[in-house]
Amino acid sequence: MSSFLQSFARRFAALDATSLHRLDELYSQNIRFQDPLHRVDGLADLRRYFAGLYANVQELRYDFHGFDEVAPGQGYLRWTLHYRHPRLAGGALVAVEGCSHLRWGERVEFHRDYFDAGALLYEHLPLMDSVIRWLKRRLA
Repeated sequence: MSSFLQSFARRFAALDATSLHRLDELYSQNIRFQDPLHRVDGLADLRRYFAGLYANVQELRYDFHGFDEVAPGQGYLRWTLHYRHPRLAGGALVAVEGCSHLRWGERVEFHRDYFDAGALLYEHLPLMDSVIRWLKRRLA
């Protein structure tokens, strides 16, 4: 179990809209962040990305449950994201499983999230949810 990953996860989970100034404690200036929906290069853009994320949700929480260092300065975090958005899922709490691949020196230089974008977003959009359920039934 990696002490770097545990420390990163603990500090990342403590972030909220009022503490985004602490991102520079976690990430290098030239951070490359990517998920299934976005790619962000640089700490200033990452701060703007997270500010927009926190501005649009009523609740957001990460539960980390896996810390796997695969090589020095490289590893994976497994997590569950819990969030509530007023226009998604009728405002209900949504939970999405995912993992993050991190590479770091003194701070994280590369952060890529892997998750099901449908489970995060599309399945909870009005009208799209029924189309996605239909597609899943057809593919099953």
